[in-house]
Amino acid sequence: MTNVLDLTDQTLFLGERATSTTNVLQCIWVYDRGVDVDGLRQFHRHLQRGRLCRRIECSPLPFGRHRWVTATEQSDLEIVATPRPRSEIDAWCSEQASKRPDAEHGAGFHLAVLPFTDGGAAVSLVVPHCLTDGVGLCEALADAAVGREDTIRWPAAASRRRWQAMRQDARQTSRDIPKIGGALFGAARLARRGRDNGVAVTPPKRRPAPPREPEEPATLPLTTIFIDADQWDARAHALGGTSNALLAGLAAHLARGVGRVAADGTVTVGMLVNERTPGDTRANAISSVDIPVDPTPVTTDLHGLRGDIKHALIRHQDVPDERWVLLPLVPLVPKRVFKRLLSVATGSATTVASSNLGVIDPDANRPDGTDADHFAIKSLYVGVTNSTMHRTNGTLGLASGRVRGQIFISILNYELDRTNSNEELRQRVSAALKDFSLTATPGWHTSSDSTSALAG
Repeated sequence: MTNVLDLTDQTLFLGERATSTTNVLQCIWVYDRGVDVDGLRQFHRHLQRGRLCRRIECSPLPFGRHRWVTATEQSDLEIVATPRPRSEIDAWCSEQASKRPDAEHGAGFHLAVLPFTDGGAAVSLVVPHCLTDGVGLCEALADAAVGREDTIRWPAAASRRRWQAMRQDARQTSRDIPKIGGALFGAARLARRGRDNGVAVTPPKRRPAPPREPEEPATLPLTTIFIDADQWDARAHALGGTSNALLAGLAAHLARGVGRVAADGTVTVGMLVNERTPGDTRANAISSVDIPVDPTPVTTDLHGLRGDIKHALIRHQDVPDERWVLLPLVPLVPKRVFKRLLSVATGSATTVASSNLGVIDPDANRPDGTDADHFAIKSLYVGVTNSTMHRTNGTLGLASGRVRGQIFISILNYELDRTNSNEELRQRVSAALKDFSLTATPGWHTSSDSTSALAG
């Protein structure tokens, strides 16, 4: 085992530092009854001793690989003293996300609970994507809920003297030279192919000009829906698809609705692929597969998309995405250049991200020791600016999982040449669900109980 960051993790970290943006994952649990605060405190203590209890220590070399060290800075459990109406849950979640936990300096995560005036409560956990991906986060939640603590003990922060760190990191770079050479060869091959083929697929409309105020904050619309799992499975089966294909079809349909369509009428669905193995210490043990999708038939027939996904995943095992070959170059890229490369990593203006966590461990839904009535995970970009959104061609992403007989889907969207609002996004999602003959359940904005908010 090594405490040197995997190149994917370092890429994500450097991308955040280059753009002053924090990509965070936010877990939301909603209880329609009282929350056991003593149980929540125990959950918090286990999180502090679990796999999230580490942080990133930067190399003293500008081109060096960063390392994992033990986190010493921890945040306290926040218990909001004044109850708020259940209707304000989205606003409160946004406030929690804006606290921006820091993967480098700490604290690495923040746990909070909000009592509702009409009974029940919401629990929020915010953690930087630099510390974990969705699958790793769900494993960390399940571990904390049952009291399993991380057996790995990372080195203490600043345990290396500066000269020692420089020498060790220089040796690490020398060991990476063969991979760096391969990455240079791969970059040249990709550039040559681009010159030979030109732009294979381009969006039909011209890209809007960058904003005059390049660092103006951007507000990214976000909505979360819940669908009965039996209804979801029945609809996927009726359309000749799988749960994964139905999510990808919904993603492609939404992309067409906001104009993220190439000149040939296709949408690129970027599917995240889980590569986490037992004992894996990577924060982001993932890769991605880009699948060109014709969005026209997906509301009535998923047979074709199901086959395309299957073939793409099989091919991915033998021929990984060439963009990942470039990762060894990342530590060598200056910060000012890194910003310009964001569009390569995030995809084109016709890309939509589809992340399916699948069946989530039931223990992950028990932060106070009992089952929450609703659970969802969101991915947000805190502090992102309009100029960064232009470099990344805007964004459209869906994150989904299955827990307690429900499918949650969180949708994040920002388009460069459109009005961006939560209400407009909700309307688009509602219309898309209707096109798929799907019905969302009331979700966490409606309570079926009115008991006291906190207990214990």
